[in-house]
This record gives sequence, C-alpha cells and structure tokens, in this order.
Amino acid sequence: MKFAGVVCFLASVVAASIAHAADPSYVGSWKFTSAVVAPWADPQHKPDSAEQARLMGKMVLVKAKEILGPRPFACAKPQYKLTDYGADMIFQGAFDEMQHSSKKADPKALAASLGFTGDKIKTLETGCEIDFHFVDDATIEAGLNDYVYTLKKQ
Repeated sequence: MKFAGVVCFLASVVAASIAHAADPSYVGSWKFTSAVVAPWADPQHKPDSAEQARLMGKMVLVKAKEILGPRPFACAKPQYKLTDYGADMIFQGAFDEMQHSSKKADPKALAASLGFTGDKIKTLETGCEIDFHFVDDATIEAGLNDYVYTLKKQ
C-alpha cells in the first residue's frame, strides 16, 4: 500500500514538472509592428512620436523569468499573471475612466476600434510597468504614453 502511494506521489510530481516546463503561449519573440494614438489621448495635444519611432521594428523577448527589450518593456523579474478582462479594464482601466468622463465613450466600441473582439480580453500582467493585451494568439497590444503599440509574435 505504501509503495502504491509513493508511486502516485512521484507520478504527480513528474506530471507537475512537465506541465510547469511547458512554455506558456506568451513566451517568445514579439516585434513592434505598428502604433496608433490611443483613444484616451488628449486630442488637443499630439503625443510625442520620438518614442514611437524608437520602438518600431524592435523586438521584445518574453522569457520565463525575464523580459528583454527596449525600455520600458524590459523587466528583470516579471510576476506573470494571465487574466481575462472586460473592455473597461484593459489599458489599466483607461476605457472605464473615459466612460466616467463621457457616457458616449463605450469601452466595448473603443476596444473594437483597436481590434479586440468578444467580451473577455486575455491580458498578461507582468508585475512591471507594461501589461500586454491579446488581440489573438499572435498579436498583443500595450499602451504607453498616449500610444497603443501592436506587437506580432515572431
């Protein structure tokens, strides 16, 4: 009986380590492919495009224990958490804030204008400055300084 318990325990440990070793879908190389002025940006003040020019074509490498890439996307010790958010909560709640300022600002419509579909948007919280929102398995978006950046998996 003890032998069977030990075998079951060892089997569960091996299964857990195999599952843990499998790379999550967000791990890999992501390339900045485009940027648009964010819906929450003040229309009276055009955002500085220098940062956008600096990031276009650059790569972000999401690894199990770090994120490599241009500042501020690099992160030495990310604390990953995948969450499903409603449209009102993506980009750190920017669409919800817009709706509080103007009832005409519909978070779902704003999210759709950036390519998001459905009621839930998968978000990778990094525990660092930047979170990534999945448009699909090969496309993520991140908000930074009044721009929404699109990155494609390579």
